[in-house]
Amino acid sequence: MTAARAALSDEIWDYLIGGSETETTVCRNRQAIESLAFRPRVLRRVDKIDTGADFLGKPVTMPVFLAPVGSIGSFWENAPDALGRAATDFGVPVFGSAVKAEMLDAIAAAASGPKVFQIYTRGDRAWIDGNIERVAAAGYDACAITVDNAVTSRRERDMLKGFEKPWRKAATGMNHQAAFDWDDVKYLRDKHAIKLIIKGINTAEDAAKACEIGVDVVHISNHGGRQLDSGRGTLKALPEVVAAVKGRAKIFIDGGFCRGTDIVKALILGADMVGIGRMYLYGLATDGYDGVTSVLNILENEIATCMALLGAARLSDLDGSLLEAAVPVYPSHVHSAFPLLSHYQPK
Repeated sequence: MTAARAALSDEIWDYLIGGSETETTVCRNRQAIESLAFRPRVLRRVDKIDTGADFLGKPVTMPVFLAPVGSIGSFWENAPDALGRAATDFGVPVFGSAVKAEMLDAIAAAASGPKVFQIYTRGDRAWIDGNIERVAAAGYDACAITVDNAVTSRRERDMLKGFEKPWRKAATGMNHQAAFDWDDVKYLRDKHAIKLIIKGINTAEDAAKACEIGVDVVHISNHGGRQLDSGRGTLKALPEVVAAVKGRAKIFIDGGFCRGTDIVKALILGADMVGIGRMYLYGLATDGYDGVTSVLNILENEIATCMALLGAARLSDLDGSLLEAAVPVYPSHVHSAFPLLSHYQPK
């Protein structure tokens, strides 16, 4: 993380760690995770730990995916290639982001394993249809429609520096994003055979509606705290979404997940897959392909260690009896998963 900070400009670092307005949602993502404590079981056979999971019918190394992040090219030269290869070689899914259209083909060329492409609805139905058809033709396993950015949020870190992100400045079609509704989701579900993910669900009501329409995945996300300020942490929303979905769709989640213990908590509460964003960007900014692979190796080790110490040899052994409510030990913020950072001084 320290190396990533050194490699990035002040503006891109702020984009990476920041959120909207007071950044309360960023902090609450961590607070929701840190407000749970484990209740470990002992004297169970954990000499062989299996972190393997299923991603839309395909086996993956662990229940973690690389979440879509706009302008990954700001973090490493030829970032789509490094990201796609790292995900494929490690055996986890990668989500490409439609902030830049050329990412669709670049990610597809680099990633031969499970992959999803995320679309912002910046055009009419014919425009969206064309993009989904391109996604399907490029061999993606699913298409994710982001629905939590009807308007542009207020990023005060950027405003204080007088910085406007080039990809935001170039964005068009926000009127289509604001007009996109459940009728459009139903239209897309009825028209396209590719698996459909709705990204940006945060309530039981919207999760139930998505399942009624027949989406394949309900993706709980608050854009990493970059959109609505003063929102809930995503892990806080997970139990009510699980209750509303009732097994009718898979449940993915992202939002502040940094450690293997964070991911295990989400799995215990009913998530099928957990997305990381900022975490892999620290690795990408530091050392490209090798940096992302290093982050994934650390997470896999942390997940396996946590499972073993909880008495769970397989993901199916994780259940609600292993968690209880707790008071966070540290003040929650974007880096509160790494309290020792404040004690580390590079030579």
